[in-house]
Amino acid sequence: MKKLMLATAAAALFAGAASADDIKMGVILGFTGPIESLTPDMAAGAELAMKEVSDSGKLLGGSTVTPIRKDSTCIDSSAAVTAAEELIAEGVSGIFGADCSGVTGAILTNVAVPNGMVMVSPSATSPGLSTAEDNGLFFRTAPSDARQGVVMAELLMEQGVESVALTYINSDYGKGLADSFQESYEELGGTVTISAAHDAGKGDYSAEVAALAAAGGDRLVVAGYVDQGGGDIVRASLDAGAFDMFHFPDGMIGDALPAAFGTEIEGSYGQAPGSDNPGYQAFVQLATDFNGEGTYASESYDAAALMLLAMQAANSTDPSVYKDYIETVANAPGEPIMPGDLGRALDILASGGDVDLIGATGVELVNGGEAAGSYRVVTFTDGEMVTDSYR
Repeated sequence: MKKLMLATAAAALFAGAASADDIKMGVILGFTGPIESLTPDMAAGAELAMKEVSDSGKLLGGSTVTPIRKDSTCIDSSAAVTAAEELIAEGVSGIFGADCSGVTGAILTNVAVPNGMVMVSPSATSPGLSTAEDNGLFFRTAPSDARQGVVMAELLMEQGVESVALTYINSDYGKGLADSFQESYEELGGTVTISAAHDAGKGDYSAEVAALAAAGGDRLVVAGYVDQGGGDIVRASLDAGAFDMFHFPDGMIGDALPAAFGTEIEGSYGQAPGSDNPGYQAFVQLATDFNGEGTYASESYDAAALMLLAMQAANSTDPSVYKDYIETVANAPGEPIMPGDLGRALDILASGGDVDLIGATGVELVNGGEAAGSYRVVTFTDGEMVTDSYR
């Protein structure tokens, strides 16, 4: 099937095929809001792939790619939908993003599906997105939290942590991850003493922390956002002497965490999507103007690369056409493609060949656009966030 699709693309010009044109790509992330410290590296990762393709001069007859940034806010679905509608009006050929699961779902339902627009998210991880009605338009390069919950539960039990208090951001992301984790943790014999939602952007979290402290637990799991809500609960917990050991899922893993707390969270652990495949190191070396090790930066590069390679494979910038080629360029068989190799991939595709984007994260899409994915485990040691292992 893969070879047939590529041969067909090489033999015919589909509607939307471009020749030395400028291709606009939406970049919609929470440049303000509770993960704003993570998004600069994410945007830079995606735009690095776009620049690499543009500089090669090999995309669809020498086309260039222009990113158009919009703010999802991460938490305001109305604002995110408006931003996405603006991208449609500006004539984008694809949307990189969004980031947080709730706004991603809102954009998918209200903008992408009605307009037939492809979306590839590097970080929307809610299990609910796996079953969303997407007409084959939605993909993600980070694994679902159905898997992260299992990984987190296994890590805690391996460390001998048999009881935890759990707080989660009151959103699709937080609730989905909390449910996945609690189910997995209890199946392994762990005890969740309390599972309580919190909101982002409050001035005072003393009531939330008091409830968590009263329930007790060997560790506090904070499934929140590092810049608002989650980070504030950590501060309130430390100040009240309620907890001094924490476990942090992906929304908390960023440079802002050790910068804010230093040695106060010594010995705490966390995890976020990440890979130790050779493509990751190649990506980090390419990221000279930003932190290539930033959370979701590598997933962002791969998300943008998938769309652009799919356009070349389909010989079209029409989302209704190239959407069918995203899994084709993501998976075997084909010539392995690492970061920095996108120009070569475009040559192979133009001649009717196959590519397999290894990318920065070992890309593998399953079940209609889901990332198989792996995780980077981190520990907080001597005031720094240090990679401990991968799984």
